[in-house]
Parts: sequence; structure tokens; C-alpha cells
Amino acid sequence: MLLDGDEWRRTFDAYERVAWRFEAQPTYSMPKEAENVARFLRGEPKPVGHNERWHERVRGFVTTGRTIGRVRIVRQPLTDYQRYQFAWGIPGNIQAGEDIRVLDVTHDDYGLPLSGTDWWMFDDTGVVHLNFRSDGTQINRELVTGDVAPYLEWQRIALAHAVPFSEYVKDNV
Repeated sequence: MLLDGDEWRRTFDAYERVAWRFEAQPTYSMPKEAENVARFLRGEPKPVGHNERWHERVRGFVTTGRTIGRVRIVRQPLTDYQRYQFAWGIPGNIQAGEDIRVLDVTHDDYGLPLSGTDWWMFDDTGVVHLNFRSDGTQINRELVTGDVAPYLEWQRIALAHAVPFSEYVKDNV
């Protein structure tokens, strides 16, 4: 089942304990971010209120006792988009309450499903694939039916090998 618009928002917001993302794309091509990515690449300062709508949502989740996190897969050298996210996106997301970790697979993929598939897992029971074209443009969001055990195992492996964002940037960026 494909999830778009309000249905996606309702599905996301309905989680009760934990929302967790496996983030594998080297680049995301999202129209809402295009101008900010261009500003970053031109060396301009980050706009006031950058990504504030997401930060408000994250703070709302955290305030109600829910957690939200992700593991960001990278390979060196970082793409321009990853550099933008590391400088302008991720620090604010962490300040809002997200637990963001980095798994550098430059030399080892740790047996992870690195086919380019991103996914969210909600409360260890529901999985939604985020399907992308090779240029990072999202095609759709697809509710996964069936056994989530492989996703739980991939999450376990990713978390076991990932490092907190602050530790990664201190040593690598």
C-alpha cells in the first residue's frame, strides 16, 4: 500500500514509542530543500529558522515521551548533499531531540541491506519503504506487509556499528 500526503502523516504521527529510520541515499533531491542546498554550496549563511517545521514535530514527539532516531549511511568522500546535511540539517535535528548516528561504510558494509533502500520503522512493528530514483528523488512511500524481523536485525547491526553524529564529525569532517 502506498502512503501519500495525509495518510503518510497520520501513519508517521501514530507511532507510540519509537520511530527509527535507515537513511541510505547519498543524495536527496527534494524541491523544498533545493534553494537551501544551493545557498550552502555558495557559502551563504544558514537561514534563520532552517528546518523549523521538522524541529517542532520532533520536539512534540519527545515531549510526549516518544523517541525518534536514525542511522545515516555514508561513504567517503561525502556528497555535497551530505555535507549540507552535516552542516545545516543534522545539528538542529539533534538539538530538537533526534538521536542521529552515522555509519561509514567506506570500507565495510557490515552485511547491511545497502541496495539504496531507505525505510522508517515504527514501534518495532511497522515498516515503510521510502523509494527513490538514483538521483535521490523520492518516488513513493510503501507500507511493508509481512515479517519485520529482517528490519529489526538490520537496525541492530546498524546501531551496533554506527557512532553518534558528534563523534563522527569530530573525527571525519
